[in-house]
Amino acid sequence: MTTTIALVRHGVTDWNRERRFQGHDDVPLNDDGRAQVAELAERLSGERFAAAYASPLRRAAESAEILAARLGLEVRTSSALKEVDVGSWSGLTVVEVQERFPEGFSRWIDWRVVGWDDGERYEDFSRRVLEGLFEIAARHPGEQVLAVTHGGPIRAALAASEGLRLGDPAGRNVALDNCAVVRIAVQDGALERVD
Repeated sequence: MTTTIALVRHGVTDWNRERRFQGHDDVPLNDDGRAQVAELAERLSGERFAAAYASPLRRAAESAEILAARLGLEVRTSSALKEVDVGSWSGLTVVEVQERFPEGFSRWIDWRVVGWDDGERYEDFSRRVLEGLFEIAARHPGEQVLAVTHGGPIRAALAASEGLRLGDPAGRNVALDNCAVVRIAVQDGALERVD
């Protein structure tokens, strides 16, 4: 049976606006982010979801609570939905990373591989995300589920749906606005984008 997972990127934060790497830092939504999520909740209110899952990081968890309140759901957290751990880059702007870690930044930009020397490798991150999505799908065969997460996990799911590794340029270079919704069908151990 096919399970559809509606992957939602959290609402905007001050660090998004400042172009800071957030990683595992627990950054809250700002007022605009809360308003974005409330608008999204209205748009999704006519749909039926069997369950809601969220990354435990505050920006995603708060987004999920706003959505779930409107949709009549309880939120379950899943660490598999957390953003990639960017290690010592966390909290730094793109310019600061470029200045402090020029070699790593160059690797990250030019080769689309991990530039940080600590944190999480893309292969490990992608494996974590995909295992989590398969686990969620196994709990909800044939149903539609909401999963509130971050840009990185959505890119990992999209890359897998296209048969790419997250480290491939096409697997990482996907622009996702805050509150973007990407639907993924999970069936027979494979992911497929459905929207």
